[in-house]
Amino acid sequence: MDSTEKKMIKRVVASSLIGSTIEWYDFFLYGVVAGIVFGQMYFPTGNPVVSTMLAFGTFAAGFVARPLGGIVFGHFGDKIGRKSMLILTLTIMGISTTLVAFLPTYGKIGIAAPIILLVIRLVQGLAVGGEWGGAVLMTYEHAPESRRGLYASFPQIGLSIGLLFASGVVGLLSFMLSPEQFLNWGWRVAFGISALLVFIGLWIRLNVDESPEFKEIKDNNVESAIPFKEMWKGNTGNIIAGMGARYIDGVFFNIMGVFSITYLTQNMAVSNNVALLGVSAAAFVMCFFIPLFGYVSDKIGRYRTYFVGSLVTGFSAIPAFMLMATPGMSNSIIWMAIIIPFGIFYAAVYGPEAALFSELFEPKFRYTGISFVYQFSGIFASGLTPMIATYLLSLSDGFPIWIVAYVIFAGIVSAVSVRWIAATKKKTLLKNVAKVEHKSITQL
Repeated sequence: MDSTEKKMIKRVVASSLIGSTIEWYDFFLYGVVAGIVFGQMYFPTGNPVVSTMLAFGTFAAGFVARPLGGIVFGHFGDKIGRKSMLILTLTIMGISTTLVAFLPTYGKIGIAAPIILLVIRLVQGLAVGGEWGGAVLMTYEHAPESRRGLYASFPQIGLSIGLLFASGVVGLLSFMLSPEQFLNWGWRVAFGISALLVFIGLWIRLNVDESPEFKEIKDNNVESAIPFKEMWKGNTGNIIAGMGARYIDGVFFNIMGVFSITYLTQNMAVSNNVALLGVSAAAFVMCFFIPLFGYVSDKIGRYRTYFVGSLVTGFSAIPAFMLMATPGMSNSIIWMAIIIPFGIFYAAVYGPEAALFSELFEPKFRYTGISFVYQFSGIFASGLTPMIATYLLSLSDGFPIWIVAYVIFAGIVSAVSVRWIAATKKKTLLKNVAKVEHKSITQL
């Protein structure tokens, strides 16, 4: 790799990381603000619980829209280009988030306010659905083959940085302003910041080259006519196994990053600040371990890293909840119970995941393939997990054994799925070698 190529890959990594951070900041910011502002300002039912549920209902709508965004932007990403779709998704996300900053409340425009808010949230979901696949592909397809796990892991860091940034901005504004000021206008500043971030992200993305593998597809005129349709031909097993591999990712992220806060504060009388700080610290630690495990997957193998990571992550729920479920534990022990499994073990899955999924599909429908696998499986692995965990907790008497069992089950499903992918790929390689040898003997 010469100096020009090194300079470009650094620019591509920066583009994907900053862009994905902005996208996740916008996406998570909505969730952070939904419960403390939107219920009062846009869903004033007179019942705080109902108002909050309605506000979180619009938050959930974004997850439902993500698979559609993955299919739509994946299609055009395979037809027109990765770079153009990344610019478009970032622009859409930035505009929609900035619009929230200026959206009148229910008291000003009535029922139109929550309707517009829901539409904006759906648009955000569409944009995020298209962003992830393009961001990881730009780094994966620009990187040398021996380092694709490492480079494809960098956009993944945007998840943890975006979460940290969203909670940090809201926390800072809450600290600097009075509750009345924050409720009246302070929260809008957090959404307005998105406009500035988008300009920075767009400037960087406009100055990167298109993916080399996509250029080759266009130069040879071999692009797929209908990527979503062609994706299923001969790839059904990979699609299903890919969604199975994603299972532990979605389940563990939502159990440790979302449900654990509710469990600690409502069931173990832990303060909200302690629980939030633990999750935030884990997100910070994760920023360093995600690329580490991406690198490890280049050295010892993608499937081996993901297989072991799935099992270790799943079974880590046992000591994690044993510590969290013990009354009277110190704050440092509670933080350790969150940081080690969520900040370190989970990164063993999330780090190599992008490269693992990218290798499931041919370049001509890869954007569509990885976006569909990641986003569609997210409905079940991510979207339903908090509700499933809440139900399983109601079945437990003391120690949340059924939640732990569910997490372990998810880890085993993902481990088995990735083992199947590895075995299938090995069979395919052996068949291809046999065909080449047979052809050579015939020519002799």
